[in-house]
Amino acid sequence: MQWEELRAKLALIPERPGCYLMKDADGKVIYVGKAKVLKNRVRSYFSGSHDGKTQRLIANIADFEYIVTDTVAEALVLECNLIKHYTPHYNILLKDDKSYPYIKITREFHPRLEIVRKVQKDKAAYFGPYPNAGAAGETKQLLDRLYPLRKCKKLKNKVCLYYHIGQCLAPCEFEVDEAAYQDIVKEITEFLNGGHDRITSELTRKMELEASQMNFERAAELRDLIAQIGRVMQDQKVTLGDQVDRDVFGTFSDKGYLSVQVFMIRKGKMVERSAAIFHHYNTESEDVTSYIAQFYFDNPDIPKEIWVPEDLDLDGISEFLGAKIMAPRRGKKHELVEMACHNARIALEEKFRLMERDERRTVDAMQQLADVLGMTHLHRIEAFDNSNTQGTNPVAAMVVFENGKPARKDYRKFKIKTVQGPDDYASMREVVRRRYLRVLREQLPMPDLIVIDGGKGQIAAALDVLENELSLEIPVCGLAKDDRHRTHQLFLGEDLDPIAIDRSSPAFLLLQRVQDEVHRFAITFHRDLRSKGTVQSLLDEIPGVGEMRRKQLLRHFGSLSEMRTASIEEFRKAGIGDKLAKQIIQHLAGH
Repeated sequence: MQWEELRAKLALIPERPGCYLMKDADGKVIYVGKAKVLKNRVRSYFSGSHDGKTQRLIANIADFEYIVTDTVAEALVLECNLIKHYTPHYNILLKDDKSYPYIKITREFHPRLEIVRKVQKDKAAYFGPYPNAGAAGETKQLLDRLYPLRKCKKLKNKVCLYYHIGQCLAPCEFEVDEAAYQDIVKEITEFLNGGHDRITSELTRKMELEASQMNFERAAELRDLIAQIGRVMQDQKVTLGDQVDRDVFGTFSDKGYLSVQVFMIRKGKMVERSAAIFHHYNTESEDVTSYIAQFYFDNPDIPKEIWVPEDLDLDGISEFLGAKIMAPRRGKKHELVEMACHNARIALEEKFRLMERDERRTVDAMQQLADVLGMTHLHRIEAFDNSNTQGTNPVAAMVVFENGKPARKDYRKFKIKTVQGPDDYASMREVVRRRYLRVLREQLPMPDLIVIDGGKGQIAAALDVLENELSLEIPVCGLAKDDRHRTHQLFLGEDLDPIAIDRSSPAFLLLQRVQDEVHRFAITFHRDLRSKGTVQSLLDEIPGVGEMRRKQLLRHFGSLSEMRTASIEEFRKAGIGDKLAKQIIQHLAGH
């Protein structure tokens, strides 16, 4: 969309709350935001100065849409839904799309414990969220030892080991009163809400009784169980005496990153911690608001209070959550928020140190490779690989590494057009010719080094095109493999002798990464084409299925396997008549 069109569209935005969707030149949604006043917020992207991180977002905006809501809280709900639907590149996302784990007591006549990633409205009991699967798994393991709910998904024909060790009531053989299950659910709820001290006291009494009766093995088992409770449910140094459930958010932003720490306090005691670090492109307040909204979006267990740093303006979040949002300014509450913020800062600084270490290693590898190849500098590497099976669907692929890192936006795929049969040398000539003719024509960046997945023959083919046809002087190296398909020799140009390089050096490992990446990219492209060709050829064999119907079928079903198992009714939904549907099903059943 041209600037004149954008400017006209900006003038029409209402001064109402709502959500806006930024799109790139391909119409893909790259950012979703919400605003108290849509007109002001959206127009701010196209006026004034912005820092580097926001400029990267703005540089890719070609169009936008907006949706008006009645309140900011409604905009928050809509924003969460749109982010989950589009997963935009520039949004703060809970990247683990499985979300946070919960412990669930299933709503069955014979309930059981399981770890789930999604809270459903099925009247089951959910506990959590836990910051990771390890914490949830360890807690479930402890509950399995303490409470004898069934462990199997389907009831067995006879009792199993769990019954004999006292961890199952064996409903497969014995009738269990529903009241017994209700008591267990009540105890688990009490336990997870901080009532484990009573359980520990009871187990301690039993341990002492077993020891006095000389049952030392049983006493040792109880001792280990008490120790496990202490480890999993141990009191943290952060303890408040008011028995209130609350979450404490701490934040810190720097260099385009946002770090968030959440202390989960239940019954006055900190029981878990969650941490996340993201790129962010708006103000800290705006992006923290979005993060908190997503954090609780599918969570029925929103605590009574949520504490946040006092310098954040979290507009609409309290109404959205239905919880009390507080920004403590003094005393122990303020210190706890400061502690969360301090932890967020430490986590982000640690990430920066790791990034700097990786950057140094990558720079060192590039410099070392340049030294090995006798080059003065090395910034951009372009690597090529061919892929074909018995001469069918011959393709090639190119990947790009800049400063030792993949530049995926510059990756390219090639269908071989002029070569008949499996001829790697001729295919390499075609691909190199096509690539660098385009580079010259469009004045694209030239590589400092070309890497060929192959030996002296492939190098000679590439150099012949570069030097004799295109008059380009670009170093070309080849990576020859041994019988086990492992890289074992490095050749540069037309030199007959391989270059000596330490196989454990950063330079060699970088070359291996480049080679593995281009091979993966080429193989994936070839498999996709081969699979598509198989689908098309099978459908083309069926009378009455032409090009239009083939596309119609593929659009609806997606794959041959889905068509094979589909009913006549499903084919009707795809716009296919019953007679032709039966022919398709019969034909596919024979292949």
